[in-house]
Amino acid sequence: MAPVQRPVSSSDSDPRYSNMDEKKRKRMLLNRESARRSRVRKQKQLEDFVNEVSALQKDIGQLSEKINVATQRYIEMENGNNVLRAQAMELTERLRSLNSVLHIVEEVSGYAVDIPEIPDPLMKPWQLPCPIQPIMASADVLEC
Repeated sequence: MAPVQRPVSSSDSDPRYSNMDEKKRKRMLLNRESARRSRVRKQKQLEDFVNEVSALQKDIGQLSEKINVATQRYIEMENGNNVLRAQAMELTERLRSLNSVLHIVEEVSGYAVDIPEIPDPLMKPWQLPCPIQPIMASADVLEC
């Protein structure tokens, strides 16, 4: 059998070509290393994004819970306010009824009865129907 002859490459015979092959090989290794670093960097970014998504989902859950609690409290307060409004309307109607009785008594008896005007708290809720009276404290309370 005849020995297998290797074809003579240009790099084997000419030093210029061997230098070019060496440059190609170095560039290929550098490219591989750069690609590896790029993959590592992208993997790190992906992990960071996954962690950020998890943290944001946790925050969304907490905020949703707070919103639910606040909404429930709002509903409870609104219901309480509705009850108070209904009671105020009922008491106002009772006061009107009592004032009409006082008008009848005044007409029948001839005595002047001081009948207060009925304030409408629902029309001007920021105005108190009663005058504000200061709270007095004794000197004993203020001493330490």
